[in-house]
Amino acid sequence: MENCWNFIRHCGRPERSRKVTLAILGLDNAGKTATVRSIQGENPEDVSPTVGFSAVDLKRGHYDVSIFDLGGGERIRDIWKHYFSESHGVIFVVDSSDVQRMEETKDTLSKVLRHPRITGKPVLLLANKQDRDGALHEADIIDRLSLEKLVLQSKCRCKIVPCSAVKASGKKAIQNGLKWLLKTVAMDSDISERVQNDTAEQKEQEEKDRRERSERVRQAREERERREREEAEQEGKTSEPEKEESITTNPFQPIGDIISEMVMKKTESKDSAEKTAQAPAEHSLKRKGKLCFWRKNKVGPLIPAGPAKARRGPKTWFGWFRCNVVTPL
Repeated sequence: MENCWNFIRHCGRPERSRKVTLAILGLDNAGKTATVRSIQGENPEDVSPTVGFSAVDLKRGHYDVSIFDLGGGERIRDIWKHYFSESHGVIFVVDSSDVQRMEETKDTLSKVLRHPRITGKPVLLLANKQDRDGALHEADIIDRLSLEKLVLQSKCRCKIVPCSAVKASGKKAIQNGLKWLLKTVAMDSDISERVQNDTAEQKEQEEKDRRERSERVRQAREERERREREEAEQEGKTSEPEKEESITTNPFQPIGDIISEMVMKKTESKDSAEKTAQAPAEHSLKRKGKLCFWRKNKVGPLIPAGPAKARRGPKTWFGWFRCNVVTPL
């Protein structure tokens, strides 16, 4: 009777919304963004490749679902690991028509499932693009990816769903696969606690890495400054800027001291002006004394005694002729 009452009580109580975070992964051009749009009920055609990361929030029943759509390029796959700790499950999209990249898909899926923050979490594998010619069937994909072996090693619950994100039948298959994934996450009570612990550990590790980077940057800066100082000392220069001496006055100095300082400054400026004015006068007095002394003691030119000689004319041929010509008797 008690069990019946508990069942009725639980059925009548509204269920609280549960937050679930999923990461959608796969190679580039596998159809991840088209799959997300199909889940949202939007047009999955004409989508551009995802560069980096985009988040989508939606409501499914009593689940508040957040989907991390991560780019699948080879250079972008390194950022996937930063979102594993927050993820309750994984949606891995495979291009069933791209047979040549199946080996690359196998290696990528293997790395994801073996990651310590993904191991044990449920995985929904979508065999996308089943509408294209030459697309592999479900059994062929399981064989080429060695899916059974990977699932056993990683201890992950896995479900493979053939689909086509651009077709109506494929959209229904994707919705059914999403329901299975959310139900599997809800059945495992340890996943939520694990996500909380993994997220806290990752934040702590990121903070530790940030402090270590800051310390390395600080040490590198100090080492560079030390080398610059040594080079400046060798060249006879100093790297430290000259500090200008600043004269500050006490604002609380007594008024009497301030007045005396002003008087002293005024007197000093007056004395300097008088010295500057007296300097030319003293110079002129010295010059005038020297001139008087020279006039008193100067010596005139020596003049010979006797009559003064007549001034001789210019020594020209006409003068010589007048002096030496003989007059006729």
